[in-house]
Amino acid sequence: MSTAAHTDWQHRPAPATSDAWVDRAAEVAAVLATDAAARDRAGATPYDEVQLLKDSGLVTLLGPVEHGGGGQDWPTAYRVVREVSKADGSIGQLLGYHYLWNWAARLVGTREQWEHVEAEAARNRWFFGGAVNPRDNDVAVRDEGDTLTFTGRKSFSTGSRVSDVTVLEGVLEGSVGPDNPEGDHVFAIVPSDSAGLTFHDDWDNIGQRLTESGSVTIDGVRVPWSAAAGYVDKSFQRRVYNTLNVPTIQLVFAHFYLGIAAGALETAGTYTRTKARSWLHGGHERAVDEPYVIDTYGDLTAKLWAAEALADQVAEEGWALHSDPDAVTERDRGEHEVRVAAVKARATDVALEVANRIFEVTGARSTATAEGLDRFWRNIRTHTLHDPVAYKRREVGRFVLTGELPQPTWYS
Repeated sequence: MSTAAHTDWQHRPAPATSDAWVDRAAEVAAVLATDAAARDRAGATPYDEVQLLKDSGLVTLLGPVEHGGGGQDWPTAYRVVREVSKADGSIGQLLGYHYLWNWAARLVGTREQWEHVEAEAARNRWFFGGAVNPRDNDVAVRDEGDTLTFTGRKSFSTGSRVSDVTVLEGVLEGSVGPDNPEGDHVFAIVPSDSAGLTFHDDWDNIGQRLTESGSVTIDGVRVPWSAAAGYVDKSFQRRVYNTLNVPTIQLVFAHFYLGIAAGALETAGTYTRTKARSWLHGGHERAVDEPYVIDTYGDLTAKLWAAEALADQVAEEGWALHSDPDAVTERDRGEHEVRVAAVKARATDVALEVANRIFEVTGARSTATAEGLDRFWRNIRTHTLHDPVAYKRREVGRFVLTGELPQPTWYS
C-alpha cells in the first residue's frame, strides 16, 4: 500500500463536520481496500497504514481544534472506526484503541494533565498504544521519591509497536490491603521507545493479524510522579467518571465488529453481482435473481442496520456522560454499561452471522484465497472472544429482572 498519492490531505482543510469526517474515513477505507486481502495474508507490521491514519488527520479526530485536532465527539469517532473497519478490521481496531488511549488522560487524569496530553497529541499526531491487559498479573509500580518505576509483563499490547506513546498501568507496591484489596492503580503515558519497554513480535493469530497485539516486557520504566494520571500529591482523585473506560472501549469493539460485518456484506455483494453463477437448477440466468440469494442479503442487511441503529443511539447516550464528567453518578454509569452490553451482544451475534453466511450466497469459488472473504469471519471470530458475550447478556438480564447494575470491573 502506498500513501504517496494521498499526501494532499496534509494540504487540505480539515473536515469541519461530523459527516465530513466520516467522508474522510471513507477515503481512507478506499485506500486500505485496494490490497486489504494481500496485506492480511502478509501480516506485516502496519507502519504505512498508521501513517495513512496520521496523514488523513483521523488520529487527531478527538483532539482540541486550537492544537490541530478535529474537535469531534465520541459518536463521530465510533462512526469513523466503523467506516475504516469496512475495509480493514485490523486498522479499524488500531484506530479505535488509539481513540480510547488518547482519551484515557481525560478519563483518569486531572484537568492539567489531560489538557497537556491532548494538546501534545494533536500537535504531534501521536499514535497511542496500550499495555493494559487485565487478565495478566498486575505490573508492579514502585514509588522512588519523585519518580515511579513500572516492572512486569503483559500478554497483549495492541498497537504499541507502531505507536508513538504507550499507556502503562500497574498497582502501586504496598497499596494492597484488607481495605483496598485491588490496590492503587496507576496509569501513565510514556514514549514507546522508552528504555525498558520491549515489544515482542509474537502476535500470530487467525484474525486481526495487523493489530500488533503481541506481548510486552516492562523492565523498570521510569516516569515522574507528575505523569501518574489523576494523582495529586501522590493521592488519587477518584470520580465515577474514571470507570467509564470500560463501556467506552466496549462500544469501540461493537462498532468495529459492525464495520467488519458491513465490509463483508459489501464485498460479498460485489462478488455476487460480478462473479457468482446462478444454480443450474434454479431457472435463473443471474445469481442476483435467485430468490434465496435475495432473501439472504435482505435478512442480513436488516439485522445489520438494526444493530447499527442501536449502536449509534447508545453512542449518543454515552456522549451525554462524557460531556459532563463531574456529574456522572453510579446509576448513570451502570445504566449506560447495561445498554453497552446489549450493543456488544447484538453486534457480536450479527457480525458473526454476516461473516459466516456470506459464503452461502457467493458460492464455492468465493473461498479462493485470492478473494480474501475469509478474513472478515476470522477477524470477527478472533476479537469477539475478548470477553464472553454470555456475560454481556447476563448484565442485561439481571438489570431487567432485578434492577441490578453492573459493578465496575475491567470487563463491565
